[in-house]
Amino acid sequence: MEDLINAATDRQVQISVLVALAAVATVFTVAQPFFSGDKLKQRMKSVTTYRESLRQQQRDSFAKRGQTKLRAASASGMLKELVENLKLFEVFDAGEARKKLMMAGFRGPRPVFIFMAARIGMPFVMAIAAIVYVYILKAIELDSFGKLCAVFLAFGSGFYVPSLYITNAVKKRQQKVQLAWPDSLDLLLICVESGMSIEAALQKVSEEVGPNCPELAEELGLTTAELSYLQERKQAYVNLAERTGLDGVKGVTTALIQSEKYGTPLGQSLRVMAQENRDMRMQEAEKKAAALPPKLTVPMIGFFLPVLFAVILGPAIMQVMNLDK
Repeated sequence: MEDLINAATDRQVQISVLVALAAVATVFTVAQPFFSGDKLKQRMKSVTTYRESLRQQQRDSFAKRGQTKLRAASASGMLKELVENLKLFEVFDAGEARKKLMMAGFRGPRPVFIFMAARIGMPFVMAIAAIVYVYILKAIELDSFGKLCAVFLAFGSGFYVPSLYITNAVKKRQQKVQLAWPDSLDLLLICVESGMSIEAALQKVSEEVGPNCPELAEELGLTTAELSYLQERKQAYVNLAERTGLDGVKGVTTALIQSEKYGTPLGQSLRVMAQENRDMRMQEAEKKAAALPPKLTVPMIGFFLPVLFAVILGPAIMQVMNLDK
């Protein structure tokens, strides 16, 4: 055991392990494109599955004489029993968690159970990892109180790790959707003005934007399915806005709802919305460019100025030292 601890705390061994991990990561990064499947086909398959589930739910509602309450798919397994026995849906906000998971692209009841179980289990995992790192490997020189604080800190941070992961996934997905949304509106405008119905237009746009943005193609495909099988078409547009969580998408869905309710012309609204979303995308890029100089201030002070002073003052200092001799 002592040999294992000494080997784990040896700097040369740690450097060798890091180099090996870097080499494996490089090989995996280079080889991953050759083994990755077609994500667009997988997302379209999920859309088809969702459409079939909506069709089945609609048939069940007809069989129950107009009852519109949709049944949630049951998720069997240990996670479901754990979440239900601990009553995690009452402890945590299940509705908000389900909404965030949907915005991140995780649909169905199973991701909700996994997320709830992760919020309970991750603190213990983090605490065990901290105990191994601090007490067994002794990688950090701390006193007893410091080790205990490190374990409690790891335990407390474990509660926020699942939420941070989902929040990060939501932001990445929203960025991808927001970049492709103005071009999709232009395509939607062309399809609508050519005489296509809104369902056919959304389906056509989803097929066109699929290779560049599978996330947006998936959302448009789900909206097309909901327009076909939901009793209220308004709910399909509202669901699209909730799944994306973007202001630009909410504005377009509001225009679509008003167009179907009051008969207002849709082409002009889509043209204005496309220009506004394009301006929003440009403003976001300008905002990031404007925030770049303050972010570069600290690295420049820490790395650039010392080198600059050494280059400027170095020869003068050497000359003064030679004069003293």
